[in-house]
Amino acid sequence: MPLDHAVDPEAFRQEVREFLRTELPPALVAAYRRSSAVVPDPEIGREWQRILNRRGWGAPHWPAAFGGTDWTPAQHYIFETECADADTPPVSPFGPRMIGPVLIRFGRPDQQQRFLPRILAAEDQWCQGYSEPGAGSDLASLKTRAVRDGDDYVVTGTKIWTSSAHVADWMFALVRTSDQGKPQEGISFLLIDMRSPGVSVRPILLIGGDHEVNQVFLDEVRVPVANRVGEENQGWTVAKYLLEHERGGGLAGVRFRRAVQRLRRLAAAEEAGGGRLTDDPAFHARLVQAELEALTLEAMEARLMAEAERTGRIGTGASPVMVKRGEVRQLVTELTVEAAGLYALPWGTPRGDTNEAPVGPDWAAPAAAAYLNARATTIFGGSAEVQREIIAKQILGL
Repeated sequence: MPLDHAVDPEAFRQEVREFLRTELPPALVAAYRRSSAVVPDPEIGREWQRILNRRGWGAPHWPAAFGGTDWTPAQHYIFETECADADTPPVSPFGPRMIGPVLIRFGRPDQQQRFLPRILAAEDQWCQGYSEPGAGSDLASLKTRAVRDGDDYVVTGTKIWTSSAHVADWMFALVRTSDQGKPQEGISFLLIDMRSPGVSVRPILLIGGDHEVNQVFLDEVRVPVANRVGEENQGWTVAKYLLEHERGGGLAGVRFRRAVQRLRRLAAAEEAGGGRLTDDPAFHARLVQAELEALTLEAMEARLMAEAERTGRIGTGASPVMVKRGEVRQLVTELTVEAAGLYALPWGTPRGDTNEAPVGPDWAAPAAAAYLNARATTIFGGSAEVQREIIAKQILGL
């Protein structure tokens, strides 16, 4: 990561370390380490978001005019590296990393004034209403319909795999407002109050035991036209911009690299899997592979972040990053289960809300659930197959 010579990197690193030393609650770190969910626990992320916001770091990647930091790419990298070392819990991506940038780019001034400060302060929890039972990777085939009735839209349909919907205050959703022309041309982007009459949420338990996703039913829900972002039937443009941030925002590579380094230390202990796994050449080779893959992801993310800083857009470069992230997460969680051995088998609930102490070391308790839940990382947000099609067509020109 090239450094901006106007910024003293070591001074900034010490500033971040001091902040983490004094402001990061140990209870949040412990709760995050117990978690097996792909999307961070909403309450853990909300508390950490509030702490960051009090320091003025609630959304470092936003423009300073909207509460961001105007950090250089090097500062972003240093911040993420130090957070990875400290095991800070990730904040929920749906507010600061997804709907926030959309409102900054496409929102009206009144929408920005209403929602952005509450996102920064974690006063509103958001969820994403994109996928439907018959419209996942083929998002343009969505059926949830919004019919104009005076100053409102009347919305009817269902959304599925909706992370954090059970605790969300608001949903940003794609709805069909026209059947004319191409499927993408009849979609609008709405902000839906989850407390509205007609909204109901049904939990979906993942294979790892986490309640992370839900199905949301919308039964003639009235949504003010004022809650539309962008023009009617132009929501596909807004949606694509948001997907850039979902797929390419953030820096996960450094966390995965730190996870592999910790895993190497754990695997060297006698308690790991009943023996020293680092003495096994095959396991050691896979650890090296995982670290190299994490380093590759780290470099891809740094390049993407620098490009976004230069152009103001993440663009199609988000697709290869998303594919690599899913693959690395799956590899790291697989190796963690292998290192934990039999200790990965018994677990009560992934959140740790059980009266029984974990069998074996604490780090092994969520290993199996995290491995199972990570299977979804090459599916959600657009499957790996869809991302490879984007890479082939839009990047390689095939």
